[in-house]
Amino acid sequence: MDPLKNSDCQKQKADYQPQGKQCGRREFLKGAARVAAMGGAAMLTGCGTDMFGSKEERSLRFKEYFKKNYRLMTQEEKEQTVRRLERLAKIRNKVDVQMSTKEPIEGVLFGYAFNVTRCEGFMECVAACVKENNLDRKSNTQYIRIFEMEHGQMSPEAGDGKYFHQVPVEDHFYMGVQCFHCESAPCIKACPTKATWKEPDGIVVVDYDWCIGCRYCMAACPYYGRRFNWNDPVVPKEEMTKKQHYLGNRMRAKGQMEKCTFCVQRSREGRLPACVEACPTGSRVFGNLLDPKSEIRFVLKHKKVFRFKEDLGTDPKFWYFID
Repeated sequence: MDPLKNSDCQKQKADYQPQGKQCGRREFLKGAARVAAMGGAAMLTGCGTDMFGSKEERSLRFKEYFKKNYRLMTQEEKEQTVRRLERLAKIRNKVDVQMSTKEPIEGVLFGYAFNVTRCEGFMECVAACVKENNLDRKSNTQYIRIFEMEHGQMSPEAGDGKYFHQVPVEDHFYMGVQCFHCESAPCIKACPTKATWKEPDGIVVVDYDWCIGCRYCMAACPYYGRRFNWNDPVVPKEEMTKKQHYLGNRMRAKGQMEKCTFCVQRSREGRLPACVEACPTGSRVFGNLLDPKSEIRFVLKHKKVFRFKEDLGTDPKFWYFID
């Protein structure tokens, strides 16, 4: 992984990024203050006026930089911000995205179970997650890690998470790790800006625009569930998933944390997460923990289940089970 560069502005990394240079919130405000002080007659130092683009883009970007934290927005303000983001995607990247602010479904608490006796390590789940969630192709960012384990091992830390050979391997089994959406999530407690929180449906989400990239959440997470963008993510336009959610798979930026959201853009529409849908062996089970007739409840009642590092008291909504 490349080290984080300390320059104020970084050049664009792909054709979907805005032309010119891109600045963070702090640099934007500094530049705007200088323009105001100089009566708008001089060019910005450091970032350059091209970062503001057209008059329409300048107006949209200005409103975006001063918007509230998502949790403090009214529904009308949420709709306004996603419309701005859709328009900015069209202006900058020539991409038509459809962004949702769909709220949690009443009476739903999502849970996940992973069958360690069925998974064969093929990683179709990883590929599907990368595509669905618009993950950076350059750094090969992945929310899901699959560990190859020897029989008798019970912790992914003891397994091989970087295997490159034909699978499955005899006398081994496979164990997937991702965000566990803990009921008592250490990452939430660690975040100094309240950029991450737990929704009523149990999904731990991030307002990317309020993340300052301190990585405290990454240090606090005992499950390897957080990812940091060291560079501006690269996603070819033809591979971009255009149906997005503000708290889910919309494009993130350099310096922001991100993580699995149980594919909030899908799950809140009554669909399975991409990894569950892609699994060729039926190893992944996802559903409503409050529905006694759901498959996840059947697994918890009738299978031998356990949770990783349960002694930490995080109460993850992710179980492992065996047939």
